[in-house]
Amino acid sequence: MFNPKPLNLPPYPFKLTQKAQQLFIFDEIRKKNLVLTPEEWVRQHFVQYLMLHKKYPKSLIKLEGGLHLNRLQKRTDIVIYDIHGKPFILVECKASHIKIDQKVFDQVARYNFIHQVKYLITTNGLEHFYCEMDYLNDSYVFLADIPDYK
Repeated sequence: MFNPKPLNLPPYPFKLTQKAQQLFIFDEIRKKNLVLTPEEWVRQHFVQYLMLHKKYPKSLIKLEGGLHLNRLQKRTDIVIYDIHGKPFILVECKASHIKIDQKVFDQVARYNFIHQVKYLITTNGLEHFYCEMDYLNDSYVFLADIPDYK
C-alpha cells in the first residue's frame, strides 16, 4: 500500500479511506474515490493547487482525458480549458520518485501536438516545470510559474 509523503505543494485536507489494504482518495473533479497511487497523489495535489491558489475553476479542469496519438490511445493527466472550451494548459504528472527529464518533456510535447495549448507543465510533486509555448516562432520559454486564472 502506498504511503503518501509530503510534496512541494501546499498540504490539502484530502478525504482518504482505506478498504482491505487499499488506500483511496476522493477526486473532487470526477466525484469518486480512486486508488491512491504515487502519481494520483501528485495529480490530486496539483489540481488543488490550480483551483485554490491559481483560482482555475473546477468546471474548466478535465482529468485523465483520452486522446489518439499515432493510432494509439493515450491519456492526459490534467487539461485546463479556457472559457471557449479550447485546451489552455496541459499538465503531465509523475510520481515523486520519477525524475522530470527529457523523456517526460517529450511525452507532454507529443500530447501537445493534439492540444496545442498555451502552457505546458510537468511535475512530480517535488519539481515543477512551466513552459509558455510560442507557436509563431516554433519555440517555448520556461517560466517561474503559470499565471493565475483571470
